[in-house]
Amino acid sequence: MTFDEAVSAGRLEAQAALALFDSLPTVELEFMRGTWKGSELLTGHPMDGMLGATGWYGKRFIDDESVHPLLFYTEDGASVFPVDPRKWPSPAIRGLVGRHRADVETGKFKARLRLTVYRGQVSATMIYDDWPTHDVFRKVDANTVLGLMDARGMAAPYFFVLRRDDK
Repeated sequence: MTFDEAVSAGRLEAQAALALFDSLPTVELEFMRGTWKGSELLTGHPMDGMLGATGWYGKRFIDDESVHPLLFYTEDGASVFPVDPRKWPSPAIRGLVGRHRADVETGKFKARLRLTVYRGQVSATMIYDDWPTHDVFRKVDANTVLGLMDARGMAAPYFFVLRRDDK
């Protein structure tokens, strides 16, 4: 299955998503620089739908040491702001995260970029500062990556798509 077919289908089995991920080229660190708009790739993962329902926008990579791993839309949807992953997700915050901006926003970078080996390939990986979680990226085209979240205790990876959005 091609990337376009998978996105058009809207949902695919986790093993098919892994096969697609493995078929794509790796990503260099520099390629990830900029702001990326995210969307979920549904695979039956317990997190499916969570980001979309909460106003998730995407990620911003300034350099290897300066990454905002979670960007969310403001309450009015006019702009985005960085969220501290230690404060969201939270059982106290339901629905759109923008309504809780004062409680979750951060001015600090909360992740880094490194090259890591995942499934036998070296590729750009975002490493959260405060979570045992890595987001590994594979290149779809010059402006799109397929991301895979791998976290300690997670039975299967969570998939998402990032599209370059350097406004």
